[in-house]
Amino acid sequence: MIESDEPSLTRRSRVEFAEGELQWGGRFAVAPDAALLAFGSSLEDDLVLAPFDVRCSRAHVTALTEGGLLSGVAAGELHAALDVVAEEITDGTFVAFARAGAFEDVHGAIDARVRELAPDAGATLHAGRSRNDQVATTLLLYARDRATTGARLALTIARAFEERALGALEDGTLLAATTHWQPAQPVSLAFWLDGAAQAFVRAAARFARVARDAARFCPLGSAALAGSSLPLDRAAAARELGFAEPSRNALDTVGDRDVALDLLHAAARAVVAASRPSEEFVLWTTPAFGYARLGDAAATGSSLMPQKKNPDPFELVRGAAARTLGTYTGALATTSGIGLSYHRDLQETKAQIVHGTEHALAALDAFARAFAHLHFNAETMEARAAEGYTVATDVADAMIAAGSTAREAHAAVGERVLLAERQGRALDDGDVAALGVGDAPLDGAASIRAKKTSGSPNPERVAASIAATQRELDAIAQELA
Repeated sequence: MIESDEPSLTRRSRVEFAEGELQWGGRFAVAPDAALLAFGSSLEDDLVLAPFDVRCSRAHVTALTEGGLLSGVAAGELHAALDVVAEEITDGTFVAFARAGAFEDVHGAIDARVRELAPDAGATLHAGRSRNDQVATTLLLYARDRATTGARLALTIARAFEERALGALEDGTLLAATTHWQPAQPVSLAFWLDGAAQAFVRAAARFARVARDAARFCPLGSAALAGSSLPLDRAAAARELGFAEPSRNALDTVGDRDVALDLLHAAARAVVAASRPSEEFVLWTTPAFGYARLGDAAATGSSLMPQKKNPDPFELVRGAAARTLGTYTGALATTSGIGLSYHRDLQETKAQIVHGTEHALAALDAFARAFAHLHFNAETMEARAAEGYTVATDVADAMIAAGSTAREAHAAVGERVLLAERQGRALDDGDVAALGVGDAPLDGAASIRAKKTSGSPNPERVAASIAATQRELDAIAQELA
């Protein structure tokens, strides 16, 4: 007889373990180590998934019922119990229940609560279902919801930029655009705002694609990795959850996190889109720049220096971009080292996807709110629009139009800039005459009027870009409706 180092159990302790809060345990001789069980718990990470798990469980009831595995009475009891759980999720009492039970995850907590509310019917809820397909389905429902939220946030921000661009276009406000943070060329504020909006248009479209992809294939019914011997009606469950069809291969499905990763990627890219203008706004609100002022409702002060007024929301958005990018990289790396089907490592991706997405969406909301409190100083912008010889390129273009080569014009205008800089003055008509050009733009307004190409700061081109962008935003919004 082989001796075991496992302590013997009484019948009573075996039954308590098997019928306790865990969804497994019958083949185990002893209860799990409490510390290791706690280490493996994802409850705090995935409580946000609770409403989606309830929807998933309702659809599984449908799959069982339509497959002839559940009576109408039992199905009604399960739906009634799930109604109660949904209410408790909304009012917060479910969270207290789940934490008090120290469950492994939110999925097990919901299953246990249903069994409390409907003991007989509740014991049938998990038939033909694994947490593997349950989690995969719940994550897709979460991804669809949050991608839609992200798209709408990005649309809101893009519209806010374009609305202010229209006002700036009417006012004709100019500023010196920069490269390397050095004065480069005069542009209109409307051109700058329209340019900043474009990244959010792309972010909205990216989120919308994730929402579409999250509605394609329903994992429910894939079970652990090989489907079920029970006649589950997977198509009925898929329809109820708004999926186009059941997933094709159970082995792939239970370990697939591509759409959820795409959600986190879209979220990270959207926060990067907010981070870049945030960097400019932080600089613009400094006294040295003076291009903008942040309203009191969006600024913070110093605990030591009474005069301070800090653009913290924009700085925190920059930080959120770095954090979300790191989270996305970690989540992607987690999936790279595992085989097909489900492995417990994927629990880490669930936490990363949820935390990363929630933080990114909060950052986008904060950016939108702070931008509403940002006020531009048109006078300061205008005064500096032509400083730093920003019209030099226009003068060189005028030389090229008159017959000079690009290299000749570049060298000749550079020499005039050097001379003017030594003399402490701007480029003037004397420089233009010395270059043998009859006329050339020497101020910001003339510079942008001289632009001829599409996508330039010429007011007509900016107006066309704003109109096209608004149409694209309308199309994305229509898709989300």
